[in-house]
Amino acid sequence: MHDGLERSKALFIRRWGEMGGYWGINRTMAELHALLYISADPLCTDDIMAALQISRGNTSMNIRQLLDWGLVTRVHKKGDRKEYFSAETDVWEMFETIVRERRRREVEPIIETIDRCRQMVADQMAELKEDRKREAKVYRQRLDSMAEFLNALMLLLNLLLKSGSGGMGQVRGMLLKILK
Repeated sequence: MHDGLERSKALFIRRWGEMGGYWGINRTMAELHALLYISADPLCTDDIMAALQISRGNTSMNIRQLLDWGLVTRVHKKGDRKEYFSAETDVWEMFETIVRERRRREVEPIIETIDRCRQMVADQMAELKEDRKREAKVYRQRLDSMAEFLNALMLLLNLLLKSGSGGMGQVRGMLLKILK
């Protein structure tokens, strides 16, 4: 029978995996990250496979992704040929890494695409017939609204990253004042 600590760890890992799915990260990758995050010592591939009951290929693929994201590092133990892995345990560092990667991989490309689409419409506006100008104008307004929202989001993310872990209390205080 599992004790309370093991049940608690299993619950945390399961919930972290479910949450990852909501954020667009595959469940196994999130569970593997959670396992490494809560582990007192670095784990090898065999330990991870046993704990999560997943295949070697699935383990390797997800470790590689976590390494690419910068959320996990390789650890070598003297006298042991196995590779071990550990997760970043500083929550603020983890947050910064995730925000920077998501911004680079997801937000910046869509902002670039929106800007390019806006420019394409602007370049062709004079050539459009009157019935198409209205459609182009509505389209451009919608793109402008989306660009404004995403740029505000980027500004907020930059503020959070610039504030650092020590400035989070100040940012929290500002947000609470705004919400009141």
